[in-house]
Amino acid sequence: MPQAGPEPDDAERIAAHADIHRSAWERTLAQLTDRADELREAGWTVVATAAGHTAPEHPDVGDSDRFGLVYVVPDSDADAFAAAFAAGDYPEYQVYHRSVEGRVFLLTELRDPAGKRAILVAGNFELRHAPPLVKTAGREGEMYTHVQRLDGTYLGSFRHDDWEKFFPNAERITDKVR
Repeated sequence: MPQAGPEPDDAERIAAHADIHRSAWERTLAQLTDRADELREAGWTVVATAAGHTAPEHPDVGDSDRFGLVYVVPDSDADAFAAAFAAGDYPEYQVYHRSVEGRVFLLTELRDPAGKRAILVAGNFELRHAPPLVKTAGREGEMYTHVQRLDGTYLGSFRHDDWEKFFPNAERITDKVR
């Protein structure tokens, strides 16, 4: 008979780390707010959002060959993100990365210095889902950030030539799935 919900081992693992993950997410959100405030004080126009869901996607998943981290942003932030995405070029980026008990918490900062615009996206995902993406990014020598609404409406993508900023421990991640 099929079971609903997570497997017992998954449920126990999630429960065991719930407080640690909540604390790490709160720190990530504080970092998002602090960084947005710093940029605004320096005269930048900033769109900052916390993804409701983040997932590592590799070409073998879905209907396309796209890969990267997919952020699902709340509808309340989607229009502001789309407007900022359309208005800028965003050639610069920084990734603030933290791994905590099997989850990755990150803040991606995308900058358009010519227009003094920045987009900040915070997200987190389970590291165990990342190895196929890490292998693809390493093979291709690039990484992507994709942003969409919950209904799948595409809002924008960014290409990153330094994929290791997203996965600084790439060898350890891919060694777990050999």
